[in-house]
Amino acid sequence: MRRLIAAILAPLAVTAALAGCGSSPSSSASADNSVKVTGSVGKEPTVKIPAKTASGDLVTKTLVHGSGPVLTAEDSYLANFTVYVWHGTTSRLLTSSYGSNPQVLPVTMGLSGLQKALVGQHVGSRVLAVLPPKYAYGSAGNSQIGITASDTMVWVVDLIRAFPPNASATGKQLSNGGGPLPLVSATPGTAPEIKIPKSAPPTKLVVKTLIKGTGAPVKADQSIVVRYVGSIWRTGKVFNNNWPTPTQPTTPPNVFTLGQLIPAWNTGLVGIPVGSRVLMVVPPAEGYGSKGSSGAGIKGTDTLVFVVDILATV
Repeated sequence: MRRLIAAILAPLAVTAALAGCGSSPSSSASADNSVKVTGSVGKEPTVKIPAKTASGDLVTKTLVHGSGPVLTAEDSYLANFTVYVWHGTTSRLLTSSYGSNPQVLPVTMGLSGLQKALVGQHVGSRVLAVLPPKYAYGSAGNSQIGITASDTMVWVVDLIRAFPPNASATGKQLSNGGGPLPLVSATPGTAPEIKIPKSAPPTKLVVKTLIKGTGAPVKADQSIVVRYVGSIWRTGKVFNNNWPTPTQPTTPPNVFTLGQLIPAWNTGLVGIPVGSRVLMVVPPAEGYGSKGSSGAGIKGTDTLVFVVDILATV
């Protein structure tokens, strides 16, 4: 699922820049082109696409109206979704997040038709978007996921939660680190900066809560929505960062499942309240082990430093 989502998003950097220039718990809807959607919000919908050529019209429809906050073009959103590819008189399922984990996507992700369908929607809504090529991947298509220049996309999206681009830890400030530990500074809503001391790193995992949130404690094997920065103690260089930047202002938070990550994350974040910011100093055995990660510039002997904002659990 994660690789497929990356493939959906990856070709859209240029497209995104160009794209800038009655309801009950159960729903049934028929769009102009006879796409029919049935089922309850939160459950995988049944989508029936007719065995005929798509009309070429952009169709956006609110199937169920939620009552939560309104999505803006700058937000990211946590959602379950199912996506079909409509080619000629046939259609196929491309992906579905139901049965695995909801994902976080930016509202402005280059699919201009999907953006039009979502902006102004309330969290809790189920939305249908039928995207002809010019409102999806255009004449280039997307070869990574098998979409041609003539394919129509059909999205059904259940909106669970919205995240503004400056979403970050919201609890009580307890510490900035420092001393034998890295010093962490940040302007609210921006990526934390990590200053690593010149001393040798700790030999054991250190987990220090910098900002203590007021949400429920994270459970083992739970999925979490996070912003984070990762750096290397030896060099002080950031090797990973999922905060928005001036060149990538719509970068969404990530959904990760504890138990499927490096050991420090799997154990160090358990019991931390949602809304918290955590500093983790990670020795090799709790990180990438003796092999390191050459693509990220991490040696097998490197200690890592993470600052993690826990925005939500799934």
